Amino acid sequence: MMELKQVAGLAPDRLANIEAHLDRRYIQPGRLPGALTLVARRGEIAYVNAQGLMDVERNKPVCRDTVFRIYSMTKPITSVAMMQLYEQGRFLLDDPVHKYIPAWKNQRIYKSGVYPNFLTAPATSTMTICDLLTHMSGLTYGFMNRTNVDAAYRELKLDGSRSMTLETLVDQLAELPLEFSPGTAWNYSVSTDVLGYLVQLLADQPFDEYLREHIFEPLAMSDTGFQVRDDQLDRFAACYQYHPDDQFTLQDDPQTSPFRHKSKFVSGGGGLVSTIDDYFHFAQALCQGGEFRGRRIIGRKTLEFMRRNHLPDNQDLPGLSVGAFSETPYAGSGFGLGFSVKTDVAKSQINGSVGEYGWGGLASTNFFIDPVEELVVIFMTQLIPSSTYPIRQELRAIVNGALV
Repeated sequence: MMELKQVAGLAPDRLANIEAHLDRRYIQPGRLPGALTLVARRGEIAYVNAQGLMDVERNKPVCRDTVFRIYSMTKPITSVAMMQLYEQGRFLLDDPVHKYIPAWKNQRIYKSGVYPNFLTAPATSTMTICDLLTHMSGLTYGFMNRTNVDAAYRELKLDGSRSMTLETLVDQLAELPLEFSPGTAWNYSVSTDVLGYLVQLLADQPFDEYLREHIFEPLAMSDTGFQVRDDQLDRFAACYQYHPDDQFTLQDDPQTSPFRHKSKFVSGGGGLVSTIDDYFHFAQALCQGGEFRGRRIIGRKTLEFMRRNHLPDNQDLPGLSVGAFSETPYAGSGFGLGFSVKTDVAKSQINGSVGEYGWGGLASTNFFIDPVEELVVIFMTQLIPSSTYPIRQELRAIVNGALV
């Protein structure tokens, strides 16, 4: 199912290279179960194509309305929610986090030892809300498998046990040391889950209800949420795990998936499911300065602020990152308030524009927005981990090659 439309500045025959590339390189050889790709320019969808299977075991093809686990593509949505509250004067970016979470007041950094017997030292700086938005908080993820601190996260299941709540996450993080003093380095982390807690606290409204009322309903994102409803089950994709022989095995069956049930832990860092059209509504709102079809979710100046590089001295990720994992290639990319931002096209070695921003998810989903070209690209599949194949970079090369 390929839909091609003549849109100003995009060559349809060159966009068709996406289908040929994905089919030849990934779907026919059995590297990916299936994929769904959308390209839009100046608000018009130029290309949508579904390829392969959303459920290999049941032989169900990917469709335009397939429901996907978007994992960390939840993070930009949570960050926008937080900045909506910023626009209402509920907090300032340089506010210390302990102003809202008092137990975090005297934070310490890791020196040595193994949980629960850590040797720590006082942090030399105070964590701010900006540090949470930029992943410079000193927090981490258990799946990093890098330090004794992330080992403690794994032991306590802080990456997202379904029995946990936002409150217990924040309480348990208060007991653990940071990886580094806030603001001194970059490390992908549970920071955005903490932002979900702060949205709930500042808005005095459950986090999932807040997102529904202030983002999903205004943008007509009716298929986006923290669980798969009964009426969505037939459209819910299976998720697969990569194996080193370039094949994959079933990781999460849609019929028995944890996403079928409401979790106590509403993860602002990775808990949403969505469809390509729902996410397009969100991404297009960002591309158009904060509004989509007459419904504004955030102010133009706030969005301009969010998509600046907020890393100190305009550095890029290689200069500040202590961990090896990111949902974007490091070189030539900085970080804004909720997504990566391209700062140097040549250094990135991927064509595009300075200011391009976006993010991806654990199951290899991805989106990016090029404000210079007014371009939105969304890619959906379900293969863990997202670092398996360089599809994101290849898609940029193909789509930018279609600009005329």
